[in-house]
Amino acid sequence: MGAHAPDSDIGLYRTVRLIRRFEERAVELVHSGDVVGGIHPYTGQEAIAAGVCAALRVDDMITSTHRGHGHVLAKGADPARVLAELAGRATGLNKGRGGSMHAADFTLGILGANAIVGANGAITAGAAWAARQDGDDRVAVSFFGDGAVNQGVLLEAMNLAALWRLPVLFVCENNGYATTLTVGDAVAGTITGRGAAFGIPSVAVDGMDPRTVLAAAGEAVDRARAGGGPSLVECLTYRFDAHHTWEHKARVRYREDDEVRSGRERDPVEIQGARLAGGERERVDAEVESVVDAAVAFALDSPHPDPAGALDHLYATGMRARPGGGG
Repeated sequence: MGAHAPDSDIGLYRTVRLIRRFEERAVELVHSGDVVGGIHPYTGQEAIAAGVCAALRVDDMITSTHRGHGHVLAKGADPARVLAELAGRATGLNKGRGGSMHAADFTLGILGANAIVGANGAITAGAAWAARQDGDDRVAVSFFGDGAVNQGVLLEAMNLAALWRLPVLFVCENNGYATTLTVGDAVAGTITGRGAAFGIPSVAVDGMDPRTVLAAAGEAVDRARAGGGPSLVECLTYRFDAHHTWEHKARVRYREDDEVRSGRERDPVEIQGARLAGGERERVDAEVESVVDAAVAFALDSPHPDPAGALDHLYATGMRARPGGGG
């Protein structure tokens, strides 16, 4: 999309606007029944994906979470194929088999979203170690939420990354809630303190401002690429929509209306959009709308996978599972 660098003001705005409109249209498709099972909307947190991924090269690697569409789009995935994946279509990034929480594209360094809270930290550390063993200077990023910071696997990954000085950036998206549980009720001490305990440079930043996130991520990525080891960036943000679209029907009450209104006052799209001159914002908005319209049309026009191939892709060797075989 466009010729502007992703780390320019126009590039950052294009990314946050694309993620916002993608998520809004995806929610519409959930309500229409075209995306089955619902999604975890990334609305409100767009500045983090935009800022972090703008600091990366195409061959750098990311791992993501159940709320991963924004990361995948910011890393350069085709919106049409991402939306087709959400809709379970054969043209999706993973042939319709991954759905909303497991999008991956190895050609872009997207090693996969992961529905298990905190689980991607170990994958990121392993990928970073493998890259270093290969003698290249790729960096790996692990995105995770505040709900992951008490998970043992993530802390183990931080420990190994620090011991082995791995080129890893740990990015905590602290939106204040692990589903419905507040950070104050779940996290003793601080999130940056967890990184500091391993000797990892750790900083908390404004996660609603793409420029601020880019500055922190850029410094950490440069340090990692130069052999300086891992960093932790805690991005303070706010989730505008439900934890999961299931809430739209269930009407779960765990946030007061005044809190949500207050949280929405600092909107990443508006913050970054205000930095564009003249008619630049309107041009980007029109471009994004065209891209998202095309993505919706592509997804809905695409076929569902053939049920006869349900056992395909289970093994890296291409071996087919025996029909009817039990575990």
